[in-house]
Amino acid sequence: MRAAVIERPGEALRVEDLSIDEPRAGEVRVRMLASGVCHSDLHVRDGDWVRPGPIVLGHEGAGVVQAVGPDVDPGLVGRLVALTWFYPCLRCRACQTGRQWACADSGSLRHRLADGRTPLKRADGTDVLPYLAIGTFSEAAVVPLEAAIPMPDGISPDVAALIGCCVATGVGAVVKTAAVPVGASVAVIGLGGVGLSVVMGAALAGASRIVAVDRVASKLDLAMELGATHGVLAADDVGAAMAAVTEAAGGGGPDFVFEAIGLAATIDQAVALLPPGGTAVLVGLTPFGVRASFEVFPFVDGSRRILGSNYGWAVAAVDFPRYAELHLAGRLPIDRLVDRRIALDDAELEEAFARMRRGEGVRTIIVP
Repeated sequence: MRAAVIERPGEALRVEDLSIDEPRAGEVRVRMLASGVCHSDLHVRDGDWVRPGPIVLGHEGAGVVQAVGPDVDPGLVGRLVALTWFYPCLRCRACQTGRQWACADSGSLRHRLADGRTPLKRADGTDVLPYLAIGTFSEAAVVPLEAAIPMPDGISPDVAALIGCCVATGVGAVVKTAAVPVGASVAVIGLGGVGLSVVMGAALAGASRIVAVDRVASKLDLAMELGATHGVLAADDVGAAMAAVTEAAGGGGPDFVFEAIGLAATIDQAVALLPPGGTAVLVGLTPFGVRASFEVFPFVDGSRRILGSNYGWAVAAVDFPRYAELHLAGRLPIDRLVDRRIALDDAELEEAFARMRRGEGVRTIIVP
């Protein structure tokens, strides 16, 4: 099969031919139909996050089950599945208490299957790792059964792929991590795929005011179509933008501020925007080593809170089908996030990353 490989973080992708194992016990092979290009892939591509190599990038994907291991229900063959990039071990304390997003023994972070191997090899026998154990910038993937979540009829591969990362991360941050109540006011800083999913999640939760913030006017327009009630065009005058957010949110500021970029500056702003009793929810992931700060006295005096939200606290087997059903019911317009489709091609993938660096577009989908 063909897959997009980087030799080491910081180097350009190269599409090459790899061999792929047949699925063993507890595994399935998926023919990839769609893979989103996510900012986390860019972090690895640009060397912000050091990962072992060679490695097939991609972690936001969906496809059709082609084959199953000897102990897996053969009825899965032919089913569309969304892939989760954090498959649970189902044995550790976190998994046993319903917090699969905090699994202590997932092979995903080792970029390996449950038995410790990689299913991918070059012609010379060199092992190639699948990023987060799924490596979706590819024509096929062998993944643990727990990583392949069947989708209901009527869901497109594009939508299933986005449910697997940006939708679960953004919507889940609102409805699970923060548990935003009906009538609350919300601000969302950064309108990529995750930030716009936060907007959709806030609308789903019944927030009274949803203030979307970004430097790109077209993203504000899309946010308004997805449920935002106000838009603030961020510019170099940070003070003016923050004042505009506070005014739009009403009541002295937003009850919840979601930071969906992963920059120290915007994390600081998210905390500074909070009124007494407000909550900052940090969703965007920074490069390693980045630190943020805040003034302690007003934070404590105002009983403010900061929440970290990893993967929207997703329990994939439960949450992915739920988000899919909400999409089918017209309550999560996930398809609106897709603005470009490309082939599995070196140049097109590098241009997708370049567009992301420039802040252009929302979600590019690779169609192998």
